[in-house]
Amino acid sequence: MACLSVYQEGLREAERHKWIESEKRGWDVGSVALGQWYDRYWPHYCRGKCLEHLTGRQHWTEFGDDDFGLIPRLLVENDLLLDRILDRVLRGYENLDVICWSLEWGLPIDPVMSILHQLNINRARLEPAPARI
Repeated sequence: MACLSVYQEGLREAERHKWIESEKRGWDVGSVALGQWYDRYWPHYCRGKCLEHLTGRQHWTEFGDDDFGLIPRLLVENDLLLDRILDRVLRGYENLDVICWSLEWGLPIDPVMSILHQLNINRARLEPAPARI
């Protein structure tokens, strides 16, 4: 499997957005559209790519070799709890949101914290490369 770069693929997406916006308006909107894409979509894009990496669907260089395919390995240990946590992460929950949810439902906090620590979804908070905006 080819190892891709979130930054390179993100730039392609931003350029695609620029092309679409330019076509809509009938003129080249330039770097404004690139900045709009990064402002609107970059955090969600990075989180999605991080989850692709963790599930083993696509290897992304920014997220490291050791965690590639981590989720299938975790499923063996905590399949139902991990599944519920992943549901929330996919909907955009942050770690604190997941912790509050688990406390509201009376779930044991130690396994929740262990899963959150291993997933380390905050790794997806990549800053856009300054030269690309």
